Amino acid sequence: MCVFSIFDNIPIKINMLININPLSLFQTKAKIKKVFREAKASYLNRIRFAVGMFYFGMGLSFATWASRIPDIKTTLHLTEGDLGSILFALPVGQLIVMPFSGKMVTKFGSHRILIFSLIMYVLCLINLGLATTSLQLSLGLFLFGVFGNLANIAVNTQGVYTEVLFKKTIMSSFHGMWSFAGFTGALVGLGMLALKLSPLHHFMIVAGIVLLMVAFNFKFLVRAKEKKKPKEEGKKLFVKPDTALLWLGVIGFCSMASEGVMFDWSGVYFKDIVKAPGPLVVLGYTSFMIMMASGRFLGDGLINKFGRERVMQISGVMISAGLFTAVFLPYIIPCTIAFMFVGLGVATIVPTVYSIAGKNPTVPAGEALTIVSSVSFLGFLMGPPVIGHIAQSFGLQFSFAFIGIFGVLIAFMVSKIRTEA
Repeated sequence: MCVFSIFDNIPIKINMLININPLSLFQTKAKIKKVFREAKASYLNRIRFAVGMFYFGMGLSFATWASRIPDIKTTLHLTEGDLGSILFALPVGQLIVMPFSGKMVTKFGSHRILIFSLIMYVLCLINLGLATTSLQLSLGLFLFGVFGNLANIAVNTQGVYTEVLFKKTIMSSFHGMWSFAGFTGALVGLGMLALKLSPLHHFMIVAGIVLLMVAFNFKFLVRAKEKKKPKEEGKKLFVKPDTALLWLGVIGFCSMASEGVMFDWSGVYFKDIVKAPGPLVVLGYTSFMIMMASGRFLGDGLINKFGRERVMQISGVMISAGLFTAVFLPYIIPCTIAFMFVGLGVATIVPTVYSIAGKNPTVPAGEALTIVSSVSFLGFLMGPPVIGHIAQSFGLQFSFAFIGIFGVLIAFMVSKIRTEA
């Protein structure tokens, strides 16, 4: 039974702007093995826990690296400019492998690719601790990005399959595990610093923990076979992506651009605009992260109760409301509350977009997720630099107001899609 079966009888209207209704068309086309489809509730819960642990392992690995960036910068005697250039190697690795990751997941199976890529991901983490030159660090981050993208597509494909087995929305809780891992990684990082352990030893300990997670949970990943369309004669090498996937990607782009801005610029905003004293500079970022993680754990229940469209519309409005509040009331209490609204707003959008994309009837889940995540990820990459250039010309408050428009666009696009149903 498809989780989107309630939409099966809704007629589709053609429009110049959006010519199909993705929220009514997406359904899983993967053939999940019978042992999983007919499993008891207790076994399904074990599957859900296992997939959640893979999300957690990915988040923990990334947060572990991020927590030791200042130490590695000092050890390698890097300037801010040097570090900025080196850090760009990670998204370059992600972007380069994007055209192939979906096809690999489809061909070899998301469970195999996830196990392989997460193991390589943590080995690359250890390799970052071994870097003694900027070149070694750059190459290490490039590989970290490559295997991170493979693991990302594979784990989200597993999330889609697991959601189908449960016949209800659970994707947000998986992304909540990633966010929770971010907090855990930051706390572990503080502990390692207190113990004066080097980044290498820190990375080796975390890698060992993640490998144990893989060992205890890999047997419970969902095994499914994608039904690929038969090849057509004279098929073109480059085919126009599914329109619905592109629109989902645009929604994801707007959300991830807002998220990326909060990651990179919230602290600067609290320091330069809000004029927060001392340690309170991190209050904006902390409030955003707490509410984003909380929203992801609560999001599935809200979606199951009120529906995807309504939750996504409200989420878009919350993003805009939060950013505009921060612009017009640049004081510590209003801005803290405003950033909490932004965190709640972005919490469920990307998980929901991935959930819908993975159920495309014409494109295998791994490839559909690659298309949507590629467009979405551009927002995460482009948002922060664009903010910087706009802020340089017109001021940081104006740049935050510019990104605030993205939330309105999300609400409009979701509303437009629903109206055409």
